[in-house]
Amino acid sequence: MNIEDIREHMPVVGSDDIHVGTVDHLEGQRIKMTKTDEDAGGKHHYLHVDSIAAVADGCITLNRTAAQAKDEWATAD
Repeated sequence: MNIEDIREHMPVVGSDDIHVGTVDHLEGQRIKMTKTDEDAGGKHHYLHVDSIAAVADGCITLNRTAAQAKDEWATAD
């Protein structure tokens, strides 16, 4: 997996193929997700790149379920 392949507005899904969020951009080793995504609750959320299983076909798939990812993500206004 190459983090250089991560692009703005890519969907992020859990290992269970359930939507987690949408990429805003990378901040170092973290994915900052858009706060306007329907699952974001109006806040930016962050996931570490270690959570990524694959970047393929215009989508990021995590190595954890959507529920696990949402339990772990950090937030910012």
